[in-house]
Amino acid sequence: MQPDAFITFLPVRDLARSSQYYRDKMGLTLALDQGSCQILRVSPGVFLGLCESATLSEPARVILTWVVDDVDAWHERLTIRGVLTDGRPRENPKFGIYHFFAEDPDGHRVEVQRFLDPRWTP
Repeated sequence: MQPDAFITFLPVRDLARSSQYYRDKMGLTLALDQGSCQILRVSPGVFLGLCESATLSEPARVILTWVVDDVDAWHERLTIRGVLTDGRPRENPKFGIYHFFAEDPDGHRVEVQRFLDPRWTP
């Protein structure tokens, strides 16, 4: 079971400034605008998510996201392997996703999600 896409989400102080930098300077293209988050295409199946945040000091603010079709199967797979999660997969209407979070050994947030937003195309 492999993910369909991979997204690294970074918190940013000024979404417009950061988005402009990565688009104009780094040559990335906008894949999906979610309002307070923008997802930029790095290469096929690889994305950078920029999310506006007033608080950047929390160590778990970086999110490594696996985009998959069957979030429930991934949840089962990880819990069988002893990975602790933040609960059952659930819908997040703000971002149009179905997801759950886990944590790696160093405290990084690992998200497994499926986009419910029809504008998303990996």
